Amino acid sequence: MTVNHSGVIVKEKIYGPSPYLMNFPLPSCSGCGSPMACKIIMDVLEELGVVERAIVVVGIGCAGFGFFRTKMDMTMCAHGAAPSVALGIKQANYDDAIVFTVQGDGDCAAIGAGYLVNSAARGDKITVFMLNNTNYGTTGGQMAPTTLIGQVTTTTPGGRNAIAHGYPLHIAEMVATIKGVAYSARGATNNFANYQRTRKYVKSALQKQIDGVGFSFVEILVACPVNWHLEPIKAMKRLEEVIAEYPLGEFRDLEALD
Repeated sequence: MTVNHSGVIVKEKIYGPSPYLMNFPLPSCSGCGSPMACKIIMDVLEELGVVERAIVVVGIGCAGFGFFRTKMDMTMCAHGAAPSVALGIKQANYDDAIVFTVQGDGDCAAIGAGYLVNSAARGDKITVFMLNNTNYGTTGGQMAPTTLIGQVTTTTPGGRNAIAHGYPLHIAEMVATIKGVAYSARGATNNFANYQRTRKYVKSALQKQIDGVGFSFVEILVACPVNWHLEPIKAMKRLEEVIAEYPLGEFRDLEALD
């Protein structure tokens, strides 16, 4: 904001680079949706005024790359263990820190499923963000628990078959059935309306932690052009097919746990 000698505002900044970001390229593939999801989380942290007491636990994989260029406290951990690491950090900081995980669907819903479910069952006062691109993005595009029926991956070259490979897991709905959960929702990044909707879900989830209610969870559907073998624009369009399998919305929103 600029003020002239008469005290009149002549120029006001309404948007610009975050002071919490460092200026260097991200290691993400072209068109990857994960940095966009990370930006939503970062913007909400700034809006809530909690960036300087926030700690991010990044799971193994490319989901959390967007936080590599932030001036935030961050740690990585063993594959799948992010919720337990986040709980340890939360307890060590006497509940003052805002601790959240950023994990891919493979990290969170496959090898990390036990950590996720038990953290939710305990009602840990942390927030888990699962970025769902329906495959193992970092390791070459193998089938994940969230891979769609018929989707071709490196381990399902003929398409995922329910009889042979099982059905896709709907994590946001599953988590919502657990009593320790205060909030569960699913958003997407394929258009501006859904971007804003997802931002609302992220804010609600973090607010549950700030208020000390219980475990909160947001699944965010993101594009993976390289492993989907699509150009970035077409990959964004394909997210509509993913949304058809995984409907957007809030599945649990409690002011207090029983």
